[in-house]
Order: sequence, then structure tokens, then C-alpha cells
Amino acid sequence: MAVTSYRRRWTLDDRAESVWHSLPVDVPPDCPGLLVTLTVPPVPGAVIDIGCEGAAGWRGWSGGARQTFAITPTAATPGYLAGELEPGTWWVVLGLHRVPVEGVELLVEAVTGPVDNIPGLTEYADASAAIAVPPRPPRRSLPASSGLKWIAGDFHAHSLHSDGSTPIANLAALGLSAGLDVLAVTEHNTVAHHAELPSLGNRFGIGLVPGQEVTTDTGHANAFGEIGVIDFRQPAATWVTEVARRGGLLSINHPLGGDCSWRQPLPEHPPLAEIWHSSWLDHAWGGPIAWWQAWGLEGTTPIGGSDWHNPTSITPPGTPTTWVAVDAAAEGPNELVAAVLAGLSACRTALSWSYTAPVLVRADDELIALDAANTLVISPDGTRHAVRSSAERIPATPGPHLLVTHTGQFLSTCA
Repeated sequence: MAVTSYRRRWTLDDRAESVWHSLPVDVPPDCPGLLVTLTVPPVPGAVIDIGCEGAAGWRGWSGGARQTFAITPTAATPGYLAGELEPGTWWVVLGLHRVPVEGVELLVEAVTGPVDNIPGLTEYADASAAIAVPPRPPRRSLPASSGLKWIAGDFHAHSLHSDGSTPIANLAALGLSAGLDVLAVTEHNTVAHHAELPSLGNRFGIGLVPGQEVTTDTGHANAFGEIGVIDFRQPAATWVTEVARRGGLLSINHPLGGDCSWRQPLPEHPPLAEIWHSSWLDHAWGGPIAWWQAWGLEGTTPIGGSDWHNPTSITPPGTPTTWVAVDAAAEGPNELVAAVLAGLSACRTALSWSYTAPVLVRADDELIALDAANTLVISPDGTRHAVRSSAERIPATPGPHLLVTHTGQFLSTCA
């Protein structure tokens, strides 16, 4: 067993140099485990993140949710990839998210050797096993174009693999209870959770979409698909090109989300944007739609996300709901995951505030406003159509359309 310790004061000068700082740890051949502990004193204003990069690549990230983690060949703390500890130089990665004016003294201890108790693992397994499969509410059948069907999804949620408070099994149960067919699990700066998704999806009967929330203090973006980890320390323009190169899809998250708003210039826009987010509480506020128009309606597929973390989150999974028109033949959780990514890529989405809320969908050459009597449909050129029935059909024109109340509250949008 060997112990590597780092004790030093970190200041605003360090934060100005870089948000991320890496501390080397020598991992010998045939190492049975690595245990890392970060000690942060209770200094007001200090927010310190932690993660790990192995000699052969990224192994995981806790952000500020944990201060200790372990990795062994067969198991790891949630948020980290288990597997062989390749010999060489590993790195404990610190994120100086917030550093107080007077600085903060941190202690990092890395122990290489046998790990008797992997932090967080037993609690995670016990919590997962205790979650039962709930009943699904009645399915909502929406009119769709020939050869397609609409399925309900939520493209932003977190578990104990990052800063959520429950295991992925609970996300699956909540999504199923909300009527969802698919739910994206998008942990901060890690893909360690991806291995769980197919089996849990089959157990609960819901497609669990692999995702990563690429997270920095100047903006977040979801990378969808089984494409490996995207390095959040690289410029955001690199995220766009790398996700596309690997065959995934990238979404700008909550672009007007307070201190998590998108503030990074991009020479090339990603294909998706989280226009509808749970933080959009005043449905008469036009900010998200105005951002979308300024960002560019053409080529930007709108999606929504609850950004669920725990029972105190603003809204439950499925609020808002993203409807995606997918291949009508797709059945079963794993097929639906592939189908929904194809549907997103083809810009076939509609957004509503929940599974049962009024929604505007596209079917062949028509738009259909459902459960939306006495509302208005607004076309891209500003033309308005009064909706008088519970299933109003109007001729479709290209581009995104909005469904609003007579007082101007946003109810739905259809790409």
C-alpha cells in the first residue's frame, strides 16, 4: 500500500490560471485498487469538484457531490468506471468551481492497494434492489405520419452516479409512472452509468438513453449516445465536433438557466437545444422561445428536460415531456433507444408540459392540436389559427409552430 498526499492552499490566482488542476498519482502494476479522499474545510464560498483520469483515459467524476471514491478491477464508487488499474501516472482532477477570496486549503490523499469498502457502492446496490416496477398509466396515442409513432421522453435526469439522490432504478420507476417510453440518464462528466442502462431498461420496460451532461461553469450540454466520455475540459466547439464524429447528438442545456446559462460561443451549432426546461415556471415568459429564435430556428431541434435530481426537484421526470416521432415498428426498451435517437436526428419532436397536457403534433401534411380547445397555433411567419376543438387539424407548413393560450401562455411546440 502506498499513500500520496497533497496539502496546499488554492487561491483565486489558481482559479484564474485554470478551473481544473490535476495531481499525479503513481499506480504500480497489478494494483488492486485506488482510494481517494478530498478534505475541504467548511469555508464559506468554497465549492470544489473532484474526479479521476487514469493512465489510459477518463475514469469518472463526482463534482461536488462526493469527497471520496474508490476504483478497483471489479467495482467502483457510483460515477466511476471499474476495471483494470493500468500502471502508470493517474491523476486526481480538482475542479475549482468556486474559490473564496481568502483561498481554501485542501487535502487530497490517494491510497493504492486493497480497498475493503468502496464508498457509496453498498448503499447504491441496496437502494436499487428495493425499487419495485410500478404500473404504467394508460398510453396516449397521438396521430403520427405514415410509418411513425409518437413516444414520450425526458432528456435530462440525474442519479447517484453524479449529484442525484437516488439510483437509476428509481429514475426508471419515476419515468414509467409518468408515462414515459424513454428517459435519458445524463450524469455530470461521466459515463460510468451507461453499463447499467440496458438491463435496467429491460427490467422496468422503459428505454434508458445513454447520456452525459458535459458540465462547466459557463454552460452545460448533453451528449447522447453510446459514444464514450466527452472531455469537458476542452473548448465547447470541440464537444460539437467530437460528438458528431462519434455518431452522437449534442444538446445545449437550459440556455437561460441562471448561473448555469449557456455562455460559450460556438462557430458551429449542435443539432439539439433544451428549449423547454423545468426551470421555465412562468409559461407566459417568452425568454426560451426568444433565445431559440436568436440562436436559430432552422437546424435546431427543440427538446425538453426535467433535470430531475431528487424529490425536492422543481418538477418530476416527464415535466416537460418531449414527444419524438419514431419508427412505428420499434418495440422494447433497447429498440426504442435507437429509434428515439434517430427521431431526434431527423428533427421529429413536439413538446408539452406533461404526458397528459395539450400538445401540437405533426402528422404527414397536417398539424393537430390535441386537448387544446380555445387556444392559438402560431406559425413561423406569425400567422395565427384559432383552435376550437379538442383535436383541431390545420394544414402544416415547414418550421416550428407554437401552441399558446388566449393569454399568451406557451403550451406546446412542434418542430
